Amino acid sequence: MTRSFRPDAVLVQAVIAGALSFAHLHDLAEAAGQSGWKAWAYPISVDLLLVAAWRRLRVDGPSWLAWCWFLIALVASLGANIATAGLLDLNAVPAWLRIIVAAWPALAFLGGTLLVHSPNPTADRTPVPPAATPAPAPDLDPASAPESIPEPITPAEPVPELPEAPAPAVPPALVDHARKVATEHRTRTGTDIDTATLRARLGIPDDLAGAIVAQLA
Repeated sequence: MTRSFRPDAVLVQAVIAGALSFAHLHDLAEAAGQSGWKAWAYPISVDLLLVAAWRRLRVDGPSWLAWCWFLIALVASLGANIATAGLLDLNAVPAWLRIIVAAWPALAFLGGTLLVHSPNPTADRTPVPPAATPAPAPDLDPASAPESIPEPITPAEPVPELPEAPAPAVPPALVDHARKVATEHRTRTGTDIDTATLRARLGIPDDLAGAIVAQLA
């Protein structure tokens, strides 16, 4: 299935206006001393800045930055159209116009950079959801509310006492050896041997050392 091509009047007008504006900007840049490929680069720069500003307005909404650079590019395009319509002698371009044409690349680069990299406060603003309204508490009739019944207090059960662990059995040979160690300690220090010292000298557990010290006392 083939589609018939129907020319759009607005598109045709846009092509004609763009071509004429492109040619006028080229002629003005060439008359201001920009010859060769440089004269053709000026209309491209103006049109790109105009499109970038219009795109910023369409995508991010109205902003003073986009409107400012859109008007600058529009004035540059309209100024070239008017200047080349016979109101300006292209053989004797004034100095101030030469300065503007020479400074235009840096100005267009600044405008394009700001349009692309400047944040948009409207787009970056995160919408805050409204706070949820708490549901009203149901009205309770005091007469219909059930009376709270106190729970019965259960007396605490007594904790049974754990039986004491029986004293460990001490071999008689170990007692005799411990007595020799205690005698040697008393002779050397003049005091009775304690449980920690006896445990360290014999290398036995604490409970066993305590039982031996009790027998030696």
